Amino acid sequence: MGVPDLLRRSPLFAGFDDEKIERLAAPFTEVEFPADQVLIESRTPGAGMFVICDGTVAVEAHGLQRELGPGEVVGEISLVEDDGLRRARVVAKSSVRCLALGRPEFEQMLEAEPELAESMRKLARDRLAELEASGSAGPGQPAA
Repeated sequence: MGVPDLLRRSPLFAGFDDEKIERLAAPFTEVEFPADQVLIESRTPGAGMFVICDGTVAVEAHGLQRELGPGEVVGEISLVEDDGLRRARVVAKSSVRCLALGRPEFEQMLEAEPELAESMRKLARDRLAELEASGSAGPGQPAA
């Protein structure tokens, strides 16, 4: 399955037509991680994001754990927040195949596709609200 078809499996990208998906898919690279590999470490600068194609990851923040699988996105919060820091630790629960997108390509994509930019910001806001609702972030402190 090619990168455009893999992107279509993600709700964030599913609504785009074939021409736009082909254009959006160009900067992504396919990467694989073995089980128990850390994809993202909390409180580190975010260098990019991943769209999960196969396998599952555990997202760990504030003592809580959430499992995500195919079609889900991880790493987006640090790319849209001003401080640029990761909010959670993400570990492969099984072998995982992802599409990776670096920060510069992500920023270019958001400039070129305002609809995607708004969807990405909404996803990040929703996930930040979940983290803050977990009760671990004190007043005036970052969520992670």
